[in-house]
Amino acid sequence: MPSTSEAVNVLAARLGFDKPRVRAVARALTDAGRLPPGAPARSPVLDIGNVVDLLIGSAVDVPLRSVSETVANVRDLTPAGTPIESLPASLQYSAGNYLDALADLAAEGSSDVRRVRIEVVSSWPEIDVHQPDGAISRFVEPGALASNWQSTGHRRSTVINGAAFADAVRDLFAGA
Repeated sequence: MPSTSEAVNVLAARLGFDKPRVRAVARALTDAGRLPPGAPARSPVLDIGNVVDLLIGSAVDVPLRSVSETVANVRDLTPAGTPIESLPASLQYSAGNYLDALADLAAEGSSDVRRVRIEVVSSWPEIDVHQPDGAISRFVEPGALASNWQSTGHRRSTVINGAAFADAVRDLFAGA
């Protein structure tokens, strides 16, 4: 299991994020209780969900004071904006669950994860996962229309290459 420092280094190296920004996001998430703080003379140990939180926090374009709340909101987004409780049991998952599952697959060495693209939209809460066959799994706030522009103005987003994501997760969790 990786430490926060190892996760910061790998996300910056593999995904091309600015290392000081990733370090600041990790500190903000730790201060908010979303990442474990560690103990005296012991580095904090992260699980896959923590690394996904750090990834989301690094990809969104929000001030550091808003990172923790934004990560929590992004993790709660639902497929096509459908309220989770109205979905069949087999489809009751959020964007956070979906990204955690992708990370689990990447840690196990699945080559399918390498072919997706993860798009984190900063203009409004949205995550898009672009599949190799052209299908897009779009996660938005419950009740929002996933096919509509959610705000006026420009749409800002960060696209994460699936191969880079898979390599980062494998670097952190190989043999775990």
